[in-house]
Amino acid sequence: MALNHTYDARLLQQETTVGAGVQVLLLALLGTAIGLGPAGWLTGLAFALATWAVLTRAVLRSRLRSFGPANRVTLGRSILVGGVTALVADSFESSPPVTVFVGLTAVALILDGVDGKVARRTGTSSALGARFDMEVDAFLILVLSVYVSMSLGPWVLLIGGMRYAFVAAARALPWLNGELPSSMARKTVAALQGIALLVAASSLLPDVANVAVVAVALASLVWSFGRDVLWLWSVRDLGLGAEPPAREETLKPVAELVGS
Repeated sequence: MALNHTYDARLLQQETTVGAGVQVLLLALLGTAIGLGPAGWLTGLAFALATWAVLTRAVLRSRLRSFGPANRVTLGRSILVGGVTALVADSFESSPPVTVFVGLTAVALILDGVDGKVARRTGTSSALGARFDMEVDAFLILVLSVYVSMSLGPWVLLIGGMRYAFVAAARALPWLNGELPSSMARKTVAALQGIALLVAASSLLPDVANVAVVAVALASLVWSFGRDVLWLWSVRDLGLGAEPPAREETLKPVAELVGS
């Protein structure tokens, strides 16, 4: 049994290591095509290293028998997000080509719904997969909000920071860690954030229109979080909560996944 466990662990580590390698390859391609500056390279490499370290530890702690096709899709999305992150870091010194930035972001957003479908069809749903999916989504929204805030103002950062503020608040208020029932409205609002930020980042619309689009997205996000907080408050002493479906969003801090 020990030999099999060691073999499985090595396979899992190989998956995350290959992901880190592909991330570096993407950075090299971006560097060759558009000339990434030091900030882009350093940020991209830091993202690759952090993702590899956190994901490897999480996968080994979860004792998965295999990495699974759905997690590979999410890992691919994470690699794209790493490329977007590098471009945003580089944008403080020089603007990245809009087509490249929008292309990477659009593919990452489109693939958001693929990993869940793959997990359900292959029977490989897992709590780790759901958390991995959610963390990639949240970080992409944070990075996009940073990029858009440079043209529309710092108020846009509220979109990217709201989920992390919720997680921080949940450490002080344990009742916020309760499980939320599945909600199509919540999923729709979450998807709207990425679309609105991508539209604003593409500069296809006038600034006034971009402000309106992002403001609507932010208002819907405030409504969604507010509704969830009120629901968690109402059931805080009742021990109620819905079992979260695999690969759907949960709102527990990532520290619970990777350990302290």
